[in-house]
Amino acid sequence: MTTPTDTPADCLGQEFTITREFAAPRELVFQTWTDAKHVAQWWSPKGFTNPVCEWDARPGGDIYVVMHAPNGVRYPMGGQFREVVAPERLVLTTGALDEKGNLMFELLHTVTFVEENGQTTITIRSRVIKTSPGAGKYIGGFEAGMSQSLERLAGRIENLPLVVERSFDAPVAKVWQALTDVEAMRHWFFELKEFRPVVGFEFGFSVEHEGTTFVHRCRVTEAVPQQRLAYTWRYEGHAGDSLVTLELFAEGQGTRVKLTHTGLETFPKTPQFRRANFSRGWTALIGSSLKEFLETK
Repeated sequence: MTTPTDTPADCLGQEFTITREFAAPRELVFQTWTDAKHVAQWWSPKGFTNPVCEWDARPGGDIYVVMHAPNGVRYPMGGQFREVVAPERLVLTTGALDEKGNLMFELLHTVTFVEENGQTTITIRSRVIKTSPGAGKYIGGFEAGMSQSLERLAGRIENLPLVVERSFDAPVAKVWQALTDVEAMRHWFFELKEFRPVVGFEFGFSVEHEGTTFVHRCRVTEAVPQQRLAYTWRYEGHAGDSLVTLELFAEGQGTRVKLTHTGLETFPKTPQFRRANFSRGWTALIGSSLKEFLETK
């Protein structure tokens, strides 16, 4: 890659491609790119803050972010969204603003989100479409700055609840039965001896992973028929306690299920309890096993 100079012609058309994988479903990663509350926590290099973050993620929506450096210098940035295709693709422009609020340069970014086995790979393709004298020093730092921002994003995702959402071609009543009837659960979930959607009911099961048997201990904390089911999720002999919540939403003749797993950060910091394992596991259970059970039975 050539090093930009202060001559606009040397920067115009320059392209960057950055790829990064995250241990989370793409709906969650997409949300961290489109919700201003999330963006304010990661959009800027290490050590920076974003006291102002206006991020209107819709076609034609404006972007205005003021990045605050550790030395106190403020760097305002403007831009606009051109395409928003949830949760697959974003097209947007960004660029630094001078003291009069004019763009010193502008980059066109195409961001794609691809999920596989509960992991999401984002690819950012950026091209300089506008520049001016003196902008080279800013454009030259784009790749490093964005890489640092993505590191911050990875850290933020690690501390967010794990969310998996899927829609099924089945009515709410049938989905609720699949989530609460022990005979149905044995087909797509785990081999349970008994299960009842009653607050306080305790259940358990064992799963072998890479030669180690993990005994799960769970207790139902909420059960609203055909609406919401929640239970604790912990492992016998290991520190940590978490909560799994399943919410059901009617969508015409079908049903959308939203699974939220909170408290993953309380488990031991060992490979067996990596967030990626939970993401892959729930994605397979909700996105594949449950779907197959509901739509083929």
